[in-house]
Amino acid sequence: MAYKSLFTVLTNSAFVAPVLEQATALAAAHDAHLDVLCMGVDRTQTGYYYAGASAMVLQETISRAQEDAQEIEDAAKAFLSKTEIRWGTEQSVAQMADLSRIVAAHARFSDLVVLPQPYGEDHSAEMEPVIEAALFDGKVPVLMLPDGKPPMTQAKTISIAWNESNESLMAVRAALPYLQAAESVHVVVIDPPTHGPTRSDPGGLLSQYLARQGVRAEIDVLAKTMPRVSDVLLRHAADTKTDLVVMGAYGHSRFREAILGGATRYMLEQTELPVLMAH
Repeated sequence: MAYKSLFTVLTNSAFVAPVLEQATALAAAHDAHLDVLCMGVDRTQTGYYYAGASAMVLQETISRAQEDAQEIEDAAKAFLSKTEIRWGTEQSVAQMADLSRIVAAHARFSDLVVLPQPYGEDHSAEMEPVIEAALFDGKVPVLMLPDGKPPMTQAKTISIAWNESNESLMAVRAALPYLQAAESVHVVVIDPPTHGPTRSDPGGLLSQYLARQGVRAEIDVLAKTMPRVSDVLLRHAADTKTDLVVMGAYGHSRFREAILGGATRYMLEQTELPVLMAH
């Protein structure tokens, strides 16, 4: 298994180089095609325009978003033209309310979406909805790379956050190219249930599945000794010198739109490691 169709979304010119460095390195390693959506985002809320100004202000904000999209695409083409991978770019303009539909429509035909960490200083408001759109609407796994991290095509040590959910299993399947190349894989189970079919062997079935995929994994059963599960997971990752965390992405519905749940959001806020997520 390999990633043959990669995708990323650029909405901020400051993140063009760091995101494309990761995406192009991964594309080169897997002989994959990279598609880049260069988006200008109208971040205003038209419902708050005063009477009589809506059309004028809307035209101005859309024009500004079109200029942003052009600037981002120019920067992306300049970067990509120096590489030897197969790539393509496309421009789009969207208001915040329509962002999910556009991103999901493009992302759904990809094997993996590469995106920057959505939280932090100078991070735009649309970065979180972009990740949500890829995960929940596009149903595509996302590789999130924190700020300042070098490109990662292989991970020596990987930690899998395992809770037997469909989401975490989807993440494991999506991460198989990384897992098969890793030297050490930890299946991390935190406070496994004391009742149920796997109570005597937590993580055993996953370990069996991975072994059949050529992945040798060890199971680490941990107690929840910290307020959040993500805290325990991150501490374990530090102790094992983990290079990549694999986990399910969880959310909840608000007005029919899935948004990141608190546990997933906290993990993305706090981690300094790349995270591969799926829903």
